[in-house]
Amino acid sequence: MIAIIDYNTGNLFSLTSSLERLGAEYVVTSSPEVIRAADYVILPGVGEASSAMAKLVERGLDILIPTLEMPVLGICIGMQLMCKSSEEGAAKCMGIFDNEVVRLQGDAIKVPHMGWNRITKLKSELFAGIDEGEYLYFVHSYAPNVGSCTIASTEHGAEFSSALSFRNFYSTQFHPEKSGAAGEKILRNFINIKAKRECI
Repeated sequence: MIAIIDYNTGNLFSLTSSLERLGAEYVVTSSPEVIRAADYVILPGVGEASSAMAKLVERGLDILIPTLEMPVLGICIGMQLMCKSSEEGAAKCMGIFDNEVVRLQGDAIKVPHMGWNRITKLKSELFAGIDEGEYLYFVHSYAPNVGSCTIASTEHGAEFSSALSFRNFYSTQFHPEKSGAAGEKILRNFINIKAKRECI
């Protein structure tokens, strides 16, 4: 069973539809007991980092999530909240990944970064069967910097982390649920992960 963490940060329709196409069982919940009992956990989210973090804190989920031992996947804002901090709203985040989230930088780039872009430097079983340079779908104005936990990178102005991994925690800045067949392959790879993993 997959627990999708519900903390009022956006429409979950695309994600649940993707999981249904994969034949995966899921529950949308904010219950700590249900989350702890799950086989997999997904932390999605859209919006502004400091507000989203405040919603996790209100529910005590900022304390719970870093203690989870099953595979956990953060998506978009969910990824950013798993980092050390975010410039957006000067948010102190959960610190699972030792990355800082910064506003996208570069001359003549559009912010927000919205649309299809390539992922490169792939380093994880999360990307089994995914080609180097695959195009996936992004919608964001901030992203984690590149560091020891980076398992995929993307360029939009400067290079940023488009995916991170540490132990049993994984995350993507792109939206796999909106990225067609390649995105669904990444979600399938996630729900096939069993072992913990350190930064590469």
